[in-house]
Amino acid sequence: MLIACDIWLVALGLYFIFLRPSLLPEGMRFMGSFLAQVRAAVPDLEGRLQRVFVVMRGFMGGAGVLTVIVACVAVPMRLKGTSWAIAVSGVLTVALISAINFDIHSDFGWLLLVPALAWLTGFVLHITRR
Repeated sequence: MLIACDIWLVALGLYFIFLRPSLLPEGMRFMGSFLAQVRAAVPDLEGRLQRVFVVMRGFMGGAGVLTVIVACVAVPMRLKGTSWAIAVSGVLTVALISAINFDIHSDFGWLLLVPALAWLTGFVLHITRR
């Protein structure tokens, strides 16, 4: 479960880097504005956000790569601190993205709950097997 969730995190980071626009219609609804108004008020906002978000999305993918290694190497070896690493990385990645998407009333909130629940299931299985 943890490995599947981590692979999803890597794929999501790549999707966000290469395919997702910086401003979505749901973002405009959240701000109570229209894209044309935002573009007129701040002409290069989308370009700036794209650069900033590529960095954040790269970190998302990188976190997924590292947690795949933790799940593949540290979990089977039962290395000290592994449970804490899994817990903190899950909260800061999949749980946080899911919670924020519900908070902003994202169209994708329920979809993003799936990996958070998969991570939680994997973490509970990890703890109960210890």
